[in-house]
Amino acid sequence: MGFLKKDSSLNEKEILAALNSINDPDLKQDIVRLGSVNNLKINAGKVTLTIKLTNPACPIKDQIKMEAENIIKKLNGVTDVSVSMDFEVTSQGAGNIPNMIPKVRNTIAVASGKGGVGKSTIAANLASALMKCGARVGLMDADVYGPSIPTLMGDSQKPQITENRIIPPVIHNVKMISMGYFLPKEEAVIWRGPMLHKMIQQFLGEVEWGDLDYLVIDLPPGTGDIQLSLCQTIPLTGAVIVSTPQDLALQVASKAIAMFRKLKTPILGLVENMSFYVCSHCGKRDDIFSHGGTLKASQELNLPFLGAIPLSTEIRRHSDEGHPTALTENPYSKVFRSIASSVASQISITNYRASNIPSMEISN
Repeated sequence: MGFLKKDSSLNEKEILAALNSINDPDLKQDIVRLGSVNNLKINAGKVTLTIKLTNPACPIKDQIKMEAENIIKKLNGVTDVSVSMDFEVTSQGAGNIPNMIPKVRNTIAVASGKGGVGKSTIAANLASALMKCGARVGLMDADVYGPSIPTLMGDSQKPQITENRIIPPVIHNVKMISMGYFLPKEEAVIWRGPMLHKMIQQFLGEVEWGDLDYLVIDLPPGTGDIQLSLCQTIPLTGAVIVSTPQDLALQVASKAIAMFRKLKTPILGLVENMSFYVCSHCGKRDDIFSHGGTLKASQELNLPFLGAIPLSTEIRRHSDEGHPTALTENPYSKVFRSIASSVASQISITNYRASNIPSMEISN
């Protein structure tokens, strides 16, 4: 990933030796060994370089920048230091990139065992939060029975058809496709497996997704034909499982986890939605659907816990207005961005483990 500007009169090795004390926060390997140090230049004592992380939403990138600058400043002969932070999202390698979407680096399925847990809201905000961090993102609404993504993202634009190719609308800088664009709102979809499979293939192979770091796929609830078709059509990078805290929802969510494991799709982690409610008038907290069940389940299943989202009127309002909360500036947006950071972190780890790099001892 990295490359160095060669200058025989300058001691690049000394700088790299100093920087190898800094570890990538996700991959737990030093940034020099990972090739994260790019564009190293030394000119009359002034040092400039770029550090590329694999997680565009890394929460401590400013801390890494400061640490690198402080380390280099201590070296003899250094008069000035400038470190830039950037990112380069990885994939599992060319052998695992599906020909149907060759320019999409990672595919993220957002799933749930049952309906009504806010899965589509999570998908819309996850895509928006990843975009907000600078990533190139697409959002595919595969919930053919209840396509709500156009409403959640704002359906001010429609897809265009050019030479038998679908040009997806770009809303909030996210490329989108949904059956909601092609059917009257009052019409119900009554399709059997072959039609559902064809829809999945069209949304993947006939849509001009272009270069994407992440394609977020909102699945219908349950473990039906669409989930099976998707997993058989492309190798998913991983799945995010959404649940509410109560026992019943978790029991059903465990079925979705079991399905993805059978289909050899990595589980990126669990999200607890509607985790608690705080009254906007008195400030009292109420655990309407219980609390913490998803965290406990993730620990029992040895899966990452990605975060907890409260039951909030503000999140509902933003969803109804077609402006995801992750795009705003409030405490709830920070929750969604934190979850996006955790998802991106798990993808970096998953892709690293799938590579042939030795010493892949990474804890979640």
